Amino acid sequence: MSIPATPSSTTPAAASSPASAQVRDLAEVPDLDLSGDVVTLARALCDIESVSGAEKPLADAVELALRRLPHLRVLRDGNAVVARTELGRPERVVLAGHLDTVPVAANLPCRLEEGPDGPVLHGRGTVDMKAGVAVLLRTVAALDRPNRDLTLVLYDHEEVAAVKNGLGRLVREHREWIEGDFAVLGEPTAGEVEGGCNGTIRVEITLRGVAAHSARSWMGHNAVHDAADVLLRLRDYRPRTVEVDGLAYREGLNAVLIQGGNATNVLPDRCVVTVNYRFAPDRSPEEAEAHLRELFADQELRVVDVAAGARPGLDHPGARAFVEAVGAVPGPKYGWTDVARFGELGIPAVNFGPGDPSLAHRDDERCPVAQILRCEQALARWLG
Repeated sequence: MSIPATPSSTTPAAASSPASAQVRDLAEVPDLDLSGDVVTLARALCDIESVSGAEKPLADAVELALRRLPHLRVLRDGNAVVARTELGRPERVVLAGHLDTVPVAANLPCRLEEGPDGPVLHGRGTVDMKAGVAVLLRTVAALDRPNRDLTLVLYDHEEVAAVKNGLGRLVREHREWIEGDFAVLGEPTAGEVEGGCNGTIRVEITLRGVAAHSARSWMGHNAVHDAADVLLRLRDYRPRTVEVDGLAYREGLNAVLIQGGNATNVLPDRCVVTVNYRFAPDRSPEEAEAHLRELFADQELRVVDVAAGARPGLDHPGARAFVEAVGAVPGPKYGWTDVARFGELGIPAVNFGPGDPSLAHRDDERCPVAQILRCEQALARWLG
């Protein structure tokens, strides 16, 4: 049984997209109730496993639930779902979040437990970021006449390499779907407002040696030992704290992976140290790369992944109105998030969602119910 044509059906452009994955059999699609309470919705979202690359069941459920709402125009590309109001408002706000999670670690189905400060939702995705997705879904479902036009963007492949990112795909292939004046990304911020984000660049530093039997080590050269020089530079490095538009961003430069050797009786002839630099949004990716090449000028260095940061943009009228409605003092986002993609489009964006970001990806991932409710109420005040 296929979905019948409705006024909110996917446009021909979406239907013909090579990445399109439309819902085909309603009997196989999990049912999501967008009219109920946000915590029940968050639990339902979490219990539909959607590890990166396997988001289709959740994307199908989200698409089907949104198609039931007559005030929304629904679009689909691959496992990204977009829903828009078309009210002719002078301002359009983009509400965005990702559907995927890191792998499950025996922490589903999620459970609701009483904590010292109230009920807490435990399980994979409760922090990063299905509680936030539930807030965004409830917002667009409950507000059929918002004071600004709304675009909801829920996308795939955020937790993996940037080249696979579903929001990046939408930017490349359907930019008009996600245009707006201001964006709110529902990444976990413990219910506070976090402006902008650090950039990230990952490089591989390769050390070359000469293989030899470990019993005759003087006949070779140990590449792993040469990694000591790289590690000492990293140990002694003093990362910057940089003020950007009134927010202090802390940088970080760390070895995150070391690979070398292939046998216990052979000197390694090659060692690779992977280094991750989290740079403040006052630097471009090119400047970040130049900084690393200067620091490791005598080493063989290769860039393997890079993503620009984003300035806070808190001087934008939409951002000021949002901060006032939320009633919070903005802080910086130290990690990289997709606010950077909106920044590249000239759309000011902030991070705002339930869940402590330090608990993201942990096996004991958990989110206080009070934060979920507070975020839902803040968006309703701002947009209602």
